[in-house]
Amino acid sequence: MARNNGSDVNLTSPKGLRSNVIPRRNRQSSDRFGRATEAIARGMGTPGFLILLSLFVVVWMVYNTTAPEGLRFDSAAIGFTALTLILSLQASYAAPLILLAQNRQDDRDRVQFEQDRQRAERNLADTEYLAREVVALRLAMKDLASKDFIRTELRAFLDELDRDSEPDAGGARTAGATGA
Repeated sequence: MARNNGSDVNLTSPKGLRSNVIPRRNRQSSDRFGRATEAIARGMGTPGFLILLSLFVVVWMVYNTTAPEGLRFDSAAIGFTALTLILSLQASYAAPLILLAQNRQDDRDRVQFEQDRQRAERNLADTEYLAREVVALRLAMKDLASKDFIRTELRAFLDELDRDSEPDAGGARTAGATGA
């Protein structure tokens, strides 16, 4: 069970987003932003994104090379300046989004590691307790009488009763057998 120290710390958001310098009205909006950055970062790491980006660049270059002069919006003669600007802008936003997603993942991993460590400690304590209980049961079982011991004692007791109930040489019974 998690301990509540009275502070409202949300470990699902990156450390930098939890600062109290900027007052927030709604904590859900920051978490929504974090989830959106993770979705974008996950999308950028897929082969589909690379294929689409490559197709976009090829279509851009083919269009601006083969289209009539009046319909071109980026010049191949000056090195596709607009395309370079767009790709630079995409890269400048991709890097921080990926870092934000990594920070959030690090925070989740840290929390998961702590929970795993606590679970391992509980399992170890439970295992040690059960081992002590098993040892105590084994020791208690050694103190118990076995079936053979009980049979031997009962036979000895029956033999003793039979001897006490047998008449003496003079025909009188022993005091224990008369019940007086």
